Amino acid sequence: MRLILLLTALLGLLDAHANEIDQQAALTALQRDDSLLIDVRSAEEFAEGALPGAMRIGHEDIAAQIHTISPDKNRPLVLYCRSGRRSALAQQSLENLGYRHVINAGAYDDLLPLLENKE
Repeated sequence: MRLILLLTALLGLLDAHANEIDQQAALTALQRDDSLLIDVRSAEEFAEGALPGAMRIGHEDIAAQIHTISPDKNRPLVLYCRSGRRSALAQQSLENLGYRHVINAGAYDDLLPLLENKE
């Protein structure tokens, strides 16, 4: 029983690490011409404001729709939402599909000033 609990805890740590917000990696990836910026928030949130160049795919739809937008599983995909939670869920879905360069960039409000400073 202890072994099962230990393994569950370790898998949880690995999962948490995989879904960590990494804004620096996101900014670096966005400098590449082949990167794709994806807003995984709701249509209403997207309509209120989105990052320049972002396309919207809801976190709940991303696994079903990503292959039409990016069949290349090596393409850098940068995800963001309101807080980083939905982008973490979307990141996990994409990684489960075999996408190799998926970055959780975190929150829209945190990223907007960083991208404005880069311009």
